[in-house]
Amino acid sequence: MIIDAWIQHPTSRLISLPIFDSLRKWIKDHPTSEFPIDFTIQAMDEAEVEKALICAWESPSGSLVSNKEVYQWVEKYPDRLVGVAAVNLNTPMQAVRELRKCVKEYNFKALRMLPWIWEKPCTHRLYYPLFAECVELNIPVCLQVGLTGPLMSSETGQPLHIERVALDFPELKIVCGHIGYPWHNEMIVFARKFPNVYIDTSAYKTNRYPAELIQYMKGSGKHKVLFASDHPMITPKECLKNLDQLELSDEVKDLFLKKNTKKVFNL
Repeated sequence: MIIDAWIQHPTSRLISLPIFDSLRKWIKDHPTSEFPIDFTIQAMDEAEVEKALICAWESPSGSLVSNKEVYQWVEKYPDRLVGVAAVNLNTPMQAVRELRKCVKEYNFKALRMLPWIWEKPCTHRLYYPLFAECVELNIPVCLQVGLTGPLMSSETGQPLHIERVALDFPELKIVCGHIGYPWHNEMIVFARKFPNVYIDTSAYKTNRYPAELIQYMKGSGKHKVLFASDHPMITPKECLKNLDQLELSDEVKDLFLKKNTKKVFNL
């Protein structure tokens, strides 16, 4: 069994954004219009991914993939998809209420916030009510660290911001997507330092994992790294194509591909 910790099924509202022009050259068979959820399920099947955490997208300009849309997809494929909420950072109380609804009514298992799209690091005061609510709801928050692929600033992706949040919210489970490259060594240090800080490998193929991350996965970090693809930017099949070259033990591979994600997201 493989669980993908980060996918999205893009709407036309999302894929038409000019900020993604920098990514289009890397994406094979990039969709140019609305397409059915079966497209994403097929991509999971091709990689033998049994479950995936599928996320909503919220931005300052409005909803790009709504929580309601994600809920409808999960309802169609309840054994394959697990919902991840997104909320409007600029309306704190409304955001907290929406998150609560997503977890209690829709049974979503996490909150995903992309600091780069808000141009505010995760240490900004507007995030803190949401972090507190995640603790109360016993769900992780998923953030992006490292280089920002879209045409936006990467400053918000510096792992140093994660340290501050982990210090202020020691009970909060924080899943840091995109490895943290080119600051991956700092990201690994903070994952070592804090019991509730995790790294997911979204947006990177296995043959592009930094050597330091592979070493961490094989040693003290075997419980701290989660497989993720960031489909459709990279399909799960493309991400996993060179998995055997990592020379992971059966135990580490099992933890990486499913067990760590099951534990962190309470699946």
